[in-house]
Amino acid sequence: MQISLEEPSVLERRMKVEIPEERISTDVESRLAKLVQTVTIDGFRKGKVPLSVVRQRYTASVRDEVVGETLQSTFSEALTSKGLQPAGQPAIDEVSSKVGSGLTYTAVFEVFPIIEPASLDKVNVVKLSCDIGDEDLEKVVEQLRDHHKVWTEVDRPSKIGDQLSIDFSGSIEGEPFEGGTGSDFEVSLGAGTMIEGFEDGLVEQSKGDTPVLALKFPEGYQNEALAGKPVKFDIVVKKISESALPELDDEFFEKFGVKEGGEEAFRTQVLENMEKEREKTQTMRFRNEIMEKVMDVNQFEIPKSLVLEEVGRQREQMSRELMMRGVNPSNDEAAFEKALTDRAEGGVKMGLLMAEIIKREELKAEPDKVKEMISKMAAGYEDSEAVTKWYYENPEQLKQIEGACLEETVVDWLAQQADVKEESISFDGLMNPMQTSN
Repeated sequence: MQISLEEPSVLERRMKVEIPEERISTDVESRLAKLVQTVTIDGFRKGKVPLSVVRQRYTASVRDEVVGETLQSTFSEALTSKGLQPAGQPAIDEVSSKVGSGLTYTAVFEVFPIIEPASLDKVNVVKLSCDIGDEDLEKVVEQLRDHHKVWTEVDRPSKIGDQLSIDFSGSIEGEPFEGGTGSDFEVSLGAGTMIEGFEDGLVEQSKGDTPVLALKFPEGYQNEALAGKPVKFDIVVKKISESALPELDDEFFEKFGVKEGGEEAFRTQVLENMEKEREKTQTMRFRNEIMEKVMDVNQFEIPKSLVLEEVGRQREQMSRELMMRGVNPSNDEAAFEKALTDRAEGGVKMGLLMAEIIKREELKAEPDKVKEMISKMAAGYEDSEAVTKWYYENPEQLKQIEGACLEETVVDWLAQQADVKEESISFDGLMNPMQTSN
């Protein structure tokens, strides 16, 4: 077997493999001889078919089979001989297997990058700390009440804070457009969920009114076909409702599983949940920041093949996430593909970097840490012992927990190398970083 190797780029490899005819023909003849013992052909008894007849009838198909298997096995042999480990699936082309000429083919693939983790002694990372005060607790309680507010229809002109049920029909230059009509659509005045002027135009309207709103889609509207264009909405107001917050009583507390202890028990439970969310969010934000900083100081090429594989895995998940936020990915496919590729590149880079750190530092998911994580997850169930047992008896689930623990171990190790400073933040600022400032 002859192997020639080219390196078109830092990660790409182009490997030509040549297999002599002797290896192919020897295997073909061996298999044909075995076929004589088993093949059935009219006019001959089983096991008595002449080799010449078998050769004439089956040589082509047997050779194809041998060539396919030889290609697979010799590719692995060639990789081993060159000390190569492909990243992703290879592309096999220029295959030639003419009788008498042996087998030749070219495999094009990428290899994993050589990663030398950078020093982190000059990397500054902020670790957020947060105290939960009485005002924070009161705000969350009011938010819970607001989420369970009751709407009652009223017979008066609408005002900010009301919820209207409307029919609407939109048109651009007199022509309707996709998604521009709706029936029994509910809009909350003052919520800011509609384009500018829509909600304001419905203030001081009464049931049965038919206002016409002349508006304009914002320049950065998610649907590029509508961005910046003037639009007219014909509205029919069908119902006006005002809200009332529920009382802090036993009926309200039962919605959250609090059946005894009244308001004190309810507030205790809310506080406990806030503390759990605080811990989880602090951990997540610290992990994200330290990984972002570590990725910034570690620059290396990423195999395109791994990125494409990751794009394939994440496409459905990211599309579902956007749809849940009310964004249709098909409205701007170019932006969606870019966001998807950026996320995939980040995930691949992080995975390669973490794998290298784990190998170099010989980091492991310690059994005690795995046990602690499982215990925390099981604590929320009535039969925590059964849940714990279930995790340990399901290898796939246990592997996921071990992976999460190993990731925590890597983050802890990185934190020891970097310059970590603690910074105080409000509970609201911690939980809603895009809406508030420290």
